[in-house]
Amino acid sequence: MAAEKVLYELDDAGVATVTLNDPDTRNALSGEMLAGLTAAFERAREEPAVRCVVLASSHERTFSSGANLGGFAGEQSLVEKHFGSELFVGLFKLIGELGKPTICATRGHTLAGALGIALACDLIVASDDASFGTPEINVGLWPMMIMAVIRRNLTRKRAMELYMTGDRIDAATALQWGLVNRVVPLAEVRDAARELARKLTTKSPLIMRLGRDAFFAIDSLDTRAALEHLHAQLTVVSLSEDSREGVLAFLEKRAPDFRGR
Repeated sequence: MAAEKVLYELDDAGVATVTLNDPDTRNALSGEMLAGLTAAFERAREEPAVRCVVLASSHERTFSSGANLGGFAGEQSLVEKHFGSELFVGLFKLIGELGKPTICATRGHTLAGALGIALACDLIVASDDASFGTPEINVGLWPMMIMAVIRRNLTRKRAMELYMTGDRIDAATALQWGLVNRVVPLAEVRDAARELARKLTTKSPLIMRLGRDAFFAIDSLDTRAALEHLHAQLTVVSLSEDSREGVLAFLEKRAPDFRGR
């Protein structure tokens, strides 16, 4: 992993914090940065102790400025650029198939590819100074890679407004549009995200994984196929030990002891 550009920390509650750490470039999403992010999320996926992942930034005023535009103007061949952009594809798939909840703690600028990575996470806690946008159109590009993620979070008209104007929206507007879950003061954004993450760690990791997987599985299905898939998954959930423990704990008026089985 590109350790100096992506930091990884696991606390006693099972919250893994993955931190973008290239402040000199405002956390531009270079190939090295994307490789580091991929390695960090793979580590979180494989470590049994990890119950939730928080994605954050070490930069005081920026989550990430987006893809490194120097790569588009560089001397690489078109084929090399094509394969380089596959890092985005792999990262989006990895976050979606992680099997564990993810929270993005974003502040300041969250632009272009960085917006896609933030939206790939399950939840977003934003600082009140955050701004969001897809400025690619302003430099003769289009947010191709991240449209698949944005379209699942915004209505058609809102998404096209971002794509076609290149304008940025503030945190309050992002909350109104449903792009983020919570807006908090800048100084509190990391703590607020970790607090939310710790809440998620108290839930059954098995049920969290099954439910999250089902959520993504039905995304492209029609209603009939989605219902059939969810019917089968409901049976799987109901047969788990954690499901029985949760119901029993509720009836006995005590905290459940989830063991991931």
